[in-house]
Amino acid sequence: MIRCVLFDLDGTLVHFEYDDFLNEYFRAVTNTVAPLIEPRRFTGALVAATEAMIRDLNPSRLNSQVFVDDFFKRVNVSEDVLMPVFEEFYMTEFTKLRNVLGVQPHPKAREILAFLLHEGYDVVIATNAVFPLEAIEERMRWGGIAELPYNLITCYDTMHFCKPNLEYYEETLRIVGHEPEECLMVGNNVDEDIIAGALGLKTYLVEDFLLDSGANKCAPDFRSDFSELAEFVLSGKVQTL
Repeated sequence: MIRCVLFDLDGTLVHFEYDDFLNEYFRAVTNTVAPLIEPRRFTGALVAATEAMIRDLNPSRLNSQVFVDDFFKRVNVSEDVLMPVFEEFYMTEFTKLRNVLGVQPHPKAREILAFLLHEGYDVVIATNAVFPLEAIEERMRWGGIAELPYNLITCYDTMHFCKPNLEYYEETLRIVGHEPEECLMVGNNVDEDIIAGALGLKTYLVEDFLLDSGANKCAPDFRSDFSELAEFVLSGKVQTL
């Protein structure tokens, strides 16, 4: 019996093309730090530190620690100087990306989450833990799904692993106290979300903003567009899994 439903965020609950988001994010954050770091050096360091975070499987190091340690080895600005600039960026310029991308909440997104919570399911926002919590919560506001009583929102401040590593899912399930067979993972990325099926989670592929490199051979248990997912959830079919 399913007791916990995990949802990817970008391209699943919040509807935009992830590559468009990344392009605009890189543009905005690079412009913000340009007075302190040469843009090409900054973007190279940002990409390399993010990749280091994704590769790292040390259970004693938070993702944020891995990122900071790698990033500040590559730039000539101290953490004390740059981290407040990042924090200010997420409170100001980052919020403007919603209008740049034209993000509008899907009318059913909040409804299906509220329904599951009302029915007693644990609900996890299982977004890749490569951003600080404030950046994730901002994107949740774009999707109209903020301020619900989620059991967990995965972020780089609290997690030790990233997608597509199975350790990310193992840690998430340990935190919420569920076995794989009690969980359904819903996402649009075959590599990062449907890979959870290798641990024994049920998986649901949402195809509106499908991402699939072809590297992951795991097949989802269910697949549809977001509107059909909403019908699946609101009709009570999760209870039959």
